[in-house]
Amino acid sequence: MKLYYAPGACSLSPHIVAEEAGIALEYEKVDLKSHKTAAGADFYAINPKGYVPALLLDDGSLLSEGPAIVQYLADLKPAANLIPPNGSAARYHVLEWLAYINSEMHKTFTPLFGPSSDEVKVDARAKLAKRFAYVDAQLAGKSYLVGEQFSVADAYLFVMTSWAIFQKIEVPTNVAAFRARVTARPAVHAALKAEGLIA
Repeated sequence: MKLYYAPGACSLSPHIVAEEAGIALEYEKVDLKSHKTAAGADFYAINPKGYVPALLLDDGSLLSEGPAIVQYLADLKPAANLIPPNGSAARYHVLEWLAYINSEMHKTFTPLFGPSSDEVKVDARAKLAKRFAYVDAQLAGKSYLVGEQFSVADAYLFVMTSWAIFQKIEVPTNVAAFRARVTARPAVHAALKAEGLIA
C-alpha cells in the first residue's frame, strides 16, 4: 500500500496510525501547490479530489479521506488497539471524535492557510479557541480522548495541535499536556522524522 502525503498536512494522521500499528507503507510526497507527486505524476490523475491523504490499496483501488483511512489501517491490526471493536460503544465515541475533529476543527483551519480576509481569519481563530476549549474540558482527567488508550482520533487531534502551533494559536492546559504525551510516543516521533518535521 502507498500513502500519498504532504509533510505536516492532515495525512500525518494516517502516517502516525501506520507507525503505531506497525504497518509498512510506501510513502509518496505530494506538492499541494503544483499537484505533482515526488515521482512527477499528476496527483489529480491519482486522486481527483486533489488533496491528501490518499491510500493506494494493494488491489489498485484508492481510499481517500483521513477518517476513513485511519479506520481502515487500525482495523488491519486490531491487536494495536488503535480503534475499539465493531459494535462497542467505545468505537462510536472514537468515530464521534473523528467526525468532530474533521468538521469542526480541521475545516475551521482552512481560512488560515489560504487567501482569506482578516475578518474571516479572526472569526476562524475565535471558533478554534472555542473548539479547543471544548476538547480541553473533555480531556480533563484523561490521557487521551477516549480514556487511557491512544486511538486514531488522538492521531488526528495531534495534527490539529500542530497546526495551532504553526498558526500561533495558544492551546489550553489539558490540550498542551495531551500534545506533549503524544509527541513522546516513539511512533509519532518516527512519523514526524520521516516527514522531515523534526531532525
